[in-house]
Amino acid sequence: MPRETVAEHASHANGRGTVRYETVHPEAVAHAPLPRNVSEREELPGDAGWWGYAFRDVPARTGGETFVATLPDVTVTWYRDPDRGDDFYPALVTREGHALDLREIRFRHPHARTLRAAPPPARMERATWVLERVYDNHSHWLTAHLPKLLLLRERGELDDVLLPPVRSPAMEASLRQLGMDPARFRTFDPSRPLRVGRLTLVGTDRFRPELLCALQRAHGLDAVPAGRRRVYVSRDRANRRRLVNEDEVWPLFADAGFERVFMEELDFDAQVALMRDTQVLAAPHGAGLTNMLFCPRGTAVIEIADLSFPNPNFYALAAALGHPYWLVAGTGVGEGRPIDRDLRVDPAAVADVLAAW
Repeated sequence: MPRETVAEHASHANGRGTVRYETVHPEAVAHAPLPRNVSEREELPGDAGWWGYAFRDVPARTGGETFVATLPDVTVTWYRDPDRGDDFYPALVTREGHALDLREIRFRHPHARTLRAAPPPARMERATWVLERVYDNHSHWLTAHLPKLLLLRERGELDDVLLPPVRSPAMEASLRQLGMDPARFRTFDPSRPLRVGRLTLVGTDRFRPELLCALQRAHGLDAVPAGRRRVYVSRDRANRRRLVNEDEVWPLFADAGFERVFMEELDFDAQVALMRDTQVLAAPHGAGLTNMLFCPRGTAVIEIADLSFPNPNFYALAAALGHPYWLVAGTGVGEGRPIDRDLRVDPAAVADVLAAW
């Protein structure tokens, strides 16, 4: 199937006047400081891996544009992958039979099988589609989806947004915290594709400061004083990416005045309340670090990460939010996919960073 970006599709359709395409934030370079315990940019991993950019790119990373586009006669389809935790994968097909490529939305081979086996599509005259791959992942929902919804509300374009009929308690609570009633959103039928006469799409870069800082302002964080608590988020109860020698390094955090928190024990509102009063946030790489979104600007962030499989997303997130960031190198442990491996860290490396506190 031919592929094209939304911008390419809009340029082809401009003569017919059938597509509305608006750039809200143009592509721009965002400059960020190095991690506080790194002296040279070349010390950072240069491997872009799955992410399309590397740790080494974050100090001068080009952020993609934010756009809002409305297209005629688009088919929306999706599937879930049982081998990947039932992850959600959406795709968009134009009336010309072209697959649209957006960040985290692209046509894959299983989509063709899904369409062949599916019942006739449901039809809607108008809708706005914001859902990306793994929208129900805590980190992806907070950093990719809530900013889209805020942007649409600011533009007075929230009414046609489609959300899934089943949403996690955290998703529901995050909407209510922004003054959005979850029950007022339209939903779609997961059992069949969708054909939309006029479909609005929002394209974003997950780490645009303009979008993430708008989310912080919506939570009143621009008026919150500096936090007081030092929080270590444990992954000991997670089913992957655990810090296998946590018992060895936790006393170092405890001696530095940290409290150990298991996010599984807190509902979303309690997590946000905790982050609003956090001075230092430390954790092994994992979704708990996404909650730095709800920390006052300037909260220190310490990430313990496996740099043999370097994921720069939390560094980019901290940079966009204005949080100073420390990177502690760990080592992956065990077999399986690198993204799922447990982690071990040298206690001396932790002690070196905690010496700053």
